[in-house]
Amino acid sequence: MTALARIPVRMSVDEFLAWEPGDGRAWQLVDGEPQAMSPANFTHGTLQSALSKLIGNHLDVSGSACVVVTAPGVVPHVNAGINMRVPDLAVTCTPIETEIMAMPDPVLIVEILSPSNQAETWANVWSYTTIPSVREILVLKSAAIGAEVLRRGGDGGWPREPERVADGELRLESIGFAMPLADIYAKTRLRRVSGSTAG
Repeated sequence: MTALARIPVRMSVDEFLAWEPGDGRAWQLVDGEPQAMSPANFTHGTLQSALSKLIGNHLDVSGSACVVVTAPGVVPHVNAGINMRVPDLAVTCTPIETEIMAMPDPVLIVEILSPSNQAETWANVWSYTTIPSVREILVLKSAAIGAEVLRRGGDGGWPREPERVADGELRLESIGFAMPLADIYAKTRLRRVSGSTAG
């Protein structure tokens, strides 16, 4: 109860960045309210690690100046003073010269969807659509092999429905990345279960 008593009721991004809860948990700021984030389950963590490696390798091989970052702070454009969301991964192509807490100009944001955090994840996704630099948002499932991609159109708008990928190729046009969706799940139990039932 002591830790809970120290959680401020409402704060700005600057106050959030200066806050030291001291409880070892990861936090994000949602509409001025600090929210503790649960540790990732094994599948979630494996997907986060695998996709970070795959995207990082792709960016290196292609000679891109972009970088992928795990669990960066991202500030939505709307209510920017009271929001700092923390996606699973994000890519920026803006050179970073000094140490900062919020990723500048993300072009791709990735969230991994767990059954226990669907509402929070989709609330984050809709806030990411307000960031002018964001071109794509990938929501990767962790309870089944599957993904949903929101891709900003040429007019700057977002589609009414995400592109759903259940098999075949996953394309991330913002960074020129494409690979079989199932390969991202190669080290997870989902791929092993899928592989054993496929044959």
